[in-house]
Amino acid sequence: MYFFRKKDPHKPQSFNLKVMHIINTVAISLFILGILYKLVDWIFFS
Repeated sequence: MYFFRKKDPHKPQSFNLKVMHIINTVAISLFILGILYKLVDWIFFS
């Protein structure tokens, strides 16, 4: 079983986790922008 636990307020936020979240956000944003570009290209220029 997997148990969720509360964040320890005394434990510092790790730098690697912040970087991972930033990279994830950028990747998802670029993916959505790419899909939108392809849809617009396909609808208006086909």
